[in-house]
Amino acid sequence: MPHPQLRVTNQDREQVVEHVKAAYAEGRLDKHEMDERLHLAMTARTHADLVPIMNDLYGTRPAYVPRPPAYRPAAVPAGGDRVGAASSHLFALLGLFVIGPLLMMVTAGRTSPYIRKHAVEALNFHLTVLGATVLLPFTVVGFVLLPVIWVVGLVLCVVGGVSALACTEFRYPLTIRLVK
Repeated sequence: MPHPQLRVTNQDREQVVEHVKAAYAEGRLDKHEMDERLHLAMTARTHADLVPIMNDLYGTRPAYVPRPPAYRPAAVPAGGDRVGAASSHLFALLGLFVIGPLLMMVTAGRTSPYIRKHAVEALNFHLTVLGATVLLPFTVVGFVLLPVIWVVGLVLCVVGGVSALACTEFRYPLTIRLVK
């Protein structure tokens, strides 16, 4: 509890207003009492001015007023959307590294945001691997790293496909995201 002589903030006033509205909704105050308390809360300057408004409603401490969650979980995508999103990742196993995700993004990605999100992620990853495949052979270390990058890339494509089927969030590591 802050010191009674401290000045109140707008947030302090809004909290008291929410408590008064909740008490009115529960039937503990009539309309006239609610209007009077709201006026007192909005014109309060110190915490000592706010305390009498709340004391007879909740005692010395205001009761907890539950608030709705700040986010709502997204709906689970349909089975076809999950398969389309998984195929965006798994086209790499057929050798369609860039073309597979691009086709999924252009076709099914227009109607399904879930497929588009996964297709864009897979496309960005495959473009990054393609860039590494072109640029790394110019270095001595690149010849050694290139097969490792390809194997890790294929494993990550399988992980991405499984996560798309399971409706979990997946982002490829070390990816340059050119396509939004």
